[in-house]
Amino acid sequence: MAARYKSAMPEPSPLSHRAIPLLITAALVLFGTGVFFPFFKVTKFWVFNDAISVVGGIFTLFREGEYFLFTILTLFTLVFPCVKLGLLAIIWLEREHDLARVRRLHGWVESLGKWSMLDVFVVAILIVAMKSAAVAEIRIGFGLYLFTFSVIATQFASAWVARHLAQK
Repeated sequence: MAARYKSAMPEPSPLSHRAIPLLITAALVLFGTGVFFPFFKVTKFWVFNDAISVVGGIFTLFREGEYFLFTILTLFTLVFPCVKLGLLAIIWLEREHDLARVRRLHGWVESLGKWSMLDVFVVAILIVAMKSAAVAEIRIGFGLYLFTFSVIATQFASAWVARHLAQK
């Protein structure tokens, strides 16, 4: 039965074989630049302007003694995405050697993916809270777009890797 199931699935296309490393690389570059570019620009009382990046915001939390938020945001916004991209790269490079290990690692990637979306949720809550307070005008910055495209590229790469592993 397993042989029939395996043969019914289409073979991975050569395009996906080339696209996966490109997506992983693009996601890493987008992530690396996105966390340093401003996520949003805040104008308070029409006078004070601040451009806030992920890394800048995390350093501000540390300087102001908000160690719990600093730890949570560092973990979910910086560490988890880096680990996820690193694991995807290892999985892709090792896909032909130890299939059981690679599948186990991909299980970790899928678990990390669920937790790493917490940072998107936190940013959304922050923007809504600041907008509803009516004390600041918020404009979306370039970093948010880079970060978002990084998340999308990572999700596509992970899905294509999962599809490739399912066909082995």
